[in-house]
Amino acid sequence: MAEAFETEKIEERVVLVGISEQDGDDAEDSLVELAELVKTAGASVVGILIQKRERIHPGTYVGTGKVEEIAELIHSTGATGIVCDDELAPAQLKNLETLLDTKVMDRTLIILDIFASRATTSEGKIQVELAQLKYRLSRLTGLGRSMSRLGGGIGTRGPGEKKLEIDRRLINDRIAQLNRELKEVVKHREITRAKREKNALPVVAIVGYTNAGKSTLLNHFTHAEVLEEDKLFATLDPTTRLLELEGQQKVLLTDTVGFIRKLPHHLIEAFKSTLEEAKYADYIFHVVDASNPQRDKQMHIVYETLDRLGVNNKKIVTLFNKMDQADHEEPLQDFRADHILMISAAKEEGLEEVKSLLVEMLREDKIYVERVIPYAQAGVIQLVRSSGELISEEYVPEGIAIKAYVPMEVYGKL
Repeated sequence: MAEAFETEKIEERVVLVGISEQDGDDAEDSLVELAELVKTAGASVVGILIQKRERIHPGTYVGTGKVEEIAELIHSTGATGIVCDDELAPAQLKNLETLLDTKVMDRTLIILDIFASRATTSEGKIQVELAQLKYRLSRLTGLGRSMSRLGGGIGTRGPGEKKLEIDRRLINDRIAQLNRELKEVVKHREITRAKREKNALPVVAIVGYTNAGKSTLLNHFTHAEVLEEDKLFATLDPTTRLLELEGQQKVLLTDTVGFIRKLPHHLIEAFKSTLEEAKYADYIFHVVDASNPQRDKQMHIVYETLDRLGVNNKKIVTLFNKMDQADHEEPLQDFRADHILMISAAKEEGLEEVKSLLVEMLREDKIYVERVIPYAQAGVIQLVRSSGELISEEYVPEGIAIKAYVPMEVYGKL
């Protein structure tokens, strides 16, 4: 019998490289986040290097002098590659690879890698592959020897596993095919949205920075059984579930993709139909990790992304999550929010207050009525139940006496 051999998976070891263009910028915080991304992608960080420059070098990202320092750091740490904190231009990619003779990656490629490993639905897989191919298409001339030698990013997932000698024409053909498939998916999503509008069910989109606790919140509210993990982009595919409130009211909660610094524009474009769930929602739940010292910057990035997507004129409830882990005395504020609540989704603290606030908000957009509905028109009450809040009903000789909050279109029928 043939002897079995165990093979050990070799973990990639990388050096992180960033640029600080002015004093007081968030270059260090950005590299800390990049380290988390690299860890999520399955590699380990063995060195960090920040170059202070007035602007990014157009040829080598860091400048020729710093390249030598990076080469020494790679040699001393035994690193298998470097990861730059910004998206590299084709020339920068080619020059760095030539000078360092090692795998060169950037922040965008790492994020695409993580998305490739997280996508489970057909829509998610199409969106990820589309973003990956667009990224690679713009870098065909700059990939150099890595086209045949090194593959994609960490773990070389998705299209990175394929032979990278695919020429521009083949990639364009594949992109065209994926765009056609994505159009069908978008059409299906629009039909689903139209059905929701017809059913008059209010929609609440849960948005926030990655790893803020959006999936945990959805799970505790609706038992959705979405993956909860202390990692960046633990869940990728959006999930919509029904939440029942007091007064027999129902709303739809939709979890969305987490936001992050320097979210690649390839992903914004590819995931537009998914991210636009927030655009078509009636209310926004903005989940913030209250225990994170970078929460103010993270909130700014979330709002920046929402603005890019055209999400405006929505009622926003900011939920400062993980309050059980928060260690600060200053009051938490969000000047763009209509309401603010302190919660801990994992400990189920403050969730009843969230439901109560949602009921109040739903009432604000409805009209209070007291009516006696003749028995011959009793079917109207079902309309009140499905799209409004029926507070009470009493059977009297003239008909059914009701007290309810109803939307304008139902009020007209009453």
